[in-house]
Amino acid sequence: MSTQNRLDREVFMQDRDISVDSVPTAEETALAGLGVAAAAAAIRQGEITSVSYSAALLRRARKYSDLNSFITVDESAVLTAAAEADKARAAGSSAPLLGVPLGVKDSYLTRGLPTTIGLDGLASFTPAEDADVVGAVKDAGGIVFGKNNLVEMSFGLTGHNRRYGQVKNPYGHDRVSGGSSSGSGAAVAARIVPAAFGGDTVGSIRVPASLSGVVGFKPTTGRWLRGGVAPISHTLDTPGVFARSVEDCALIDRIVTGETGAPPSDRADLKGVRFAYAPSHYLQLIDPETEAQFTSALHRLRDAGAEVREIDLGDDFSPLADRLTWNLFFRETQQSVSEFLLRHNFPVSFEDVFTELKPELKEVWSHLVLPSGQGFLPDEAYETTLSVDRPELQRRLGEVYTRSGFDALIFPTTPCPAPLIDGRPRVTVADEEVDELVLARNTVPTSGAGLPGISIPLGLTENGLPIGIEIDGAHGRDRELLDLARRAQDVLGTVPAPA
Repeated sequence: MSTQNRLDREVFMQDRDISVDSVPTAEETALAGLGVAAAAAAIRQGEITSVSYSAALLRRARKYSDLNSFITVDESAVLTAAAEADKARAAGSSAPLLGVPLGVKDSYLTRGLPTTIGLDGLASFTPAEDADVVGAVKDAGGIVFGKNNLVEMSFGLTGHNRRYGQVKNPYGHDRVSGGSSSGSGAAVAARIVPAAFGGDTVGSIRVPASLSGVVGFKPTTGRWLRGGVAPISHTLDTPGVFARSVEDCALIDRIVTGETGAPPSDRADLKGVRFAYAPSHYLQLIDPETEAQFTSALHRLRDAGAEVREIDLGDDFSPLADRLTWNLFFRETQQSVSEFLLRHNFPVSFEDVFTELKPELKEVWSHLVLPSGQGFLPDEAYETTLSVDRPELQRRLGEVYTRSGFDALIFPTTPCPAPLIDGRPRVTVADEEVDELVLARNTVPTSGAGLPGISIPLGLTENGLPIGIEIDGAHGRDRELLDLARRAQDVLGTVPAPA
C-alpha cells in the first residue's frame, strides 16, 4: 500500500459526505481564510454556523491531504462538536473560541483521539486525559480539529516522519515545512485550520512558521502550562501556537494563560520603539535574499518611526548559546521522556521508543541521549551548563532590555527559505553546504535563555517561498512583545495565501 493511500485511511477516521472533487466555492474560500478571532466573532454573532465553518475546513483538509499535515482527523467528532457549539450559541454562549476548530500537534494528549508522538507503536494509543492547553481550549469553546503530523519524538527540523510521511510546504510541495511542529505550521499556512498548537525546544515553532509563511509564537518558558505535552528537555520545552496573525496568537495566549488585565492596545504606530539587531551573530551565514529582505525590513521599521540600532553580544555569544542549549536538549531527553510515558500510562517504555526510532535518529540517541553514549554529557558538565552557562546567556540577553533599554531584538528567523526535500541531512545556505541544524541557528539563543519570541512573515522570495523575521522580548514580557509584534506586522504586511 502506498504511503498516501495508507494516510487516506488513517487521517480521516470517519468518512462523512464531504466532497473535495469540486472547485471550492467563493463562500468556502472566504470561510477558510478566516482567522481565529474573526471566525469566533462570526459564529457568536450568528453570521456563520460552526457546522458550516467546520465542514468547509474538513473539505479543505481532504483536498490538501497530500501535504501530510495531519495524522488524525475524526470528521464525525468535529461535526458533532460543531453542532453542539451552535446549540450553545443559540442558548446564549459567548465563549471566546466558541465553535472554532484548531489543530493540535500530535505530541499533546487528547482525550478520545490517538496521541502518537509520531511513532508507529503508538498509532492506537488514545489517552484518557487532555493536555493542559487542550483543556483550556475546550473550556473556551474551541474544537480539536485533529492531530498534526510531526517529526517523530519532536527530534528534527525538516518535517520528515518515516511512518506518517514528509510534511510538505504549502508554498512549494517539493520543499520542507520545517519542524518539529511541521504539520501544525503547514495546516495553518494551507488554510486548513486558523491556528494550531506546537512545541518549541530549540525553534520547533518558529522554524516552521518562518518556512511556511505563518506567525509562530514561543512564550516565555514556563508561562504556558505544559502538562500532557510530550517533552524533550524540562528546562527548555514550551508549548506555543501558530496562526496567521499576531492578534490571534495574543487571543490564544490570553485564553491558555487565563491572564486578565488591561485590554489589548489599539495603538498602531511604532514611534519611540527601540529595536536592536546583532548582525555579527544572526547574519553570519545567511541566504542573500533573506538578508536583503531583512535589511529592507529594518528600513521600513525606521520609516514607521522606530529606532533600529546595531549591537554586539560578545565574541563568544553564538558558541555559548549553541553549547548550552544543545547540551540541555540531549542530556535531559531520556529522563524527561521516561517520566512522561510513565506518568500518563503510555503502553510503551523509553526502551521501546528507542527501539522503534528510524536508524539515523537512533544513531543520534545512541551517541548523545543514552548514558552509555560517547557524547553523553557528564553530571559535572551538566551542572555547569545549568549554573554557569545558562545564567550567563540570560544575563547577556537580559541586558539588551534592561541596561540598553531596547524593546525587542530582531533577526531573520531562519538563515534561508525552505530547503528542497531530498532526504539528506544537509542544506545549502549562501552556496555553503551545512548541517540541517543550521535552520535553528538563530532560534537557539532564545530557547537557551527561555525568552519569548515570535516569528512573523516578512515576504516571499522570487521563487515564492516565505521568509520570516523573529522579534524577541524580555523575559516574562509576553504581552508587550505580542503588542509590539502586532504593530510590526501592520508595518511589514502579510504574505499571500499559497497558490
